[in-house]
Amino acid sequence: MKKRKGFYSWVTALLLISIIVSGCGNAGDGQSGTASSGTGGGEEDKKVEILLGYYSSDSSDAKMKELIEQFEEKHPNITVKTQSAPYGQFYQKLDTQIAAGQAPDVWLSDGVYVMKYAQRGAAKDLTDWIARDLKADEYYGLDFNKDADGRYWGVPQGIQVGVLFYNKELFDKAGVAYPSDEWTWEDLKSSAAKLTVDAGGKTAEDSGFDAASVNQFGLTFFSITEGWFSVMKSYGGGTLDEKAENSIINSPENKQAFEWMVDGMQRGIITDPVDLKSFQSNTAVFPSGSAAMRIGIYARVQAANEAGLNYDVALLPKGPDGKRVSPVIANSWVVNQKSSDEKAEAAWEWIKYWATEDDVQKQWTELGEAVPVKKSVAESEVFLKAGEQPANRQAFLDSLEFAQTLDNNAVWEEWVGKFNEHAERAFLGDATIDQALSEADAAVQAVLDDFYKK
Repeated sequence: MKKRKGFYSWVTALLLISIIVSGCGNAGDGQSGTASSGTGGGEEDKKVEILLGYYSSDSSDAKMKELIEQFEEKHPNITVKTQSAPYGQFYQKLDTQIAAGQAPDVWLSDGVYVMKYAQRGAAKDLTDWIARDLKADEYYGLDFNKDADGRYWGVPQGIQVGVLFYNKELFDKAGVAYPSDEWTWEDLKSSAAKLTVDAGGKTAEDSGFDAASVNQFGLTFFSITEGWFSVMKSYGGGTLDEKAENSIINSPENKQAFEWMVDGMQRGIITDPVDLKSFQSNTAVFPSGSAAMRIGIYARVQAANEAGLNYDVALLPKGPDGKRVSPVIANSWVVNQKSSDEKAEAAWEWIKYWATEDDVQKQWTELGEAVPVKKSVAESEVFLKAGEQPANRQAFLDSLEFAQTLDNNAVWEEWVGKFNEHAERAFLGDATIDQALSEADAAVQAVLDDFYKK
């Protein structure tokens, strides 16, 4: 097993890296043991206090506090103190706390960070506890926190999985048929061309269409999660190998995927990085009605509903060989490896409460924040009939059958940043696709080697 670098050097490096994730996680360092077989309720009279950390918004913060109060009523021997902050602030503080040995006993990890905490020795191995207390077939997403050696490092709190959002009003106006489950990426582009409209009212299929003055895009596209990941994967390509320690970027399959993406951007059908700068945020294009389609995770339902769009969702298209891949992020509870046994066991009681109690899952589902983890809730009307739109919420559950995590590892932010730099050059025509892939491959591998081979 390769030696891991310490947390002090990690935090120094992280301060130089901006948060990449929009939206909104192996081996240890030799100190990470498997969780013990005890439970938090072993001695009912023994009091224990734990610190629970989570990123929050106004609506989620209020509900989280309600659930914590309910938990304490059921577990009178456990007192829960909380630490919360908006997304970016929360993780910046958490990284510093981990380095200082003062992190919460249990915290809510963005799914792309779980392996970072696991591989750097900050998260506790939960494999034995999960095997003992959770029935795997009752849940979605448990395996999304499993490493290459079969160990589990977190339990999903809620799931974000990608689907294709489409504006029914814009489709109807253009006389274009709604997306079907048989669509390929080429089918999507063909329809997107009919739905792309310039300032003069011409579509991307019309003579004289001006790709430099698009008012309505066929597809809005950005980032790893809601952009290039699904295309590359469904074309048979990808970024990292199965252990997420080596780059596989410079491949014929990725070149084919990039040809599809670059062609769409050059023709004005797909938003490129320059187009996105004219909007308040990358995520605002679809809710504003400026794009007919988008790749989107479940959290994007809220903005679409708030905007009053007439829309629905469908499965993401298939690649040329029939392969379909959806991006997935399982935001998850992790336990601090450095917490005492009694605090860790009490933290596990909180996780178990969250995962096993249908009522807890139902209350959280009502916020509309994520796909529920427990199948009994996700497959019920509590989720599937949570609102009039989108009507096809089943698409989120169906997409979990071919969902893949985002090649998460200890240096996820760093390598994604390097990849994006080179991909953007290809998207903007500042480099050929061959150059971009070759240089991205080298840059990403350097990041991986800096961690895994030292």
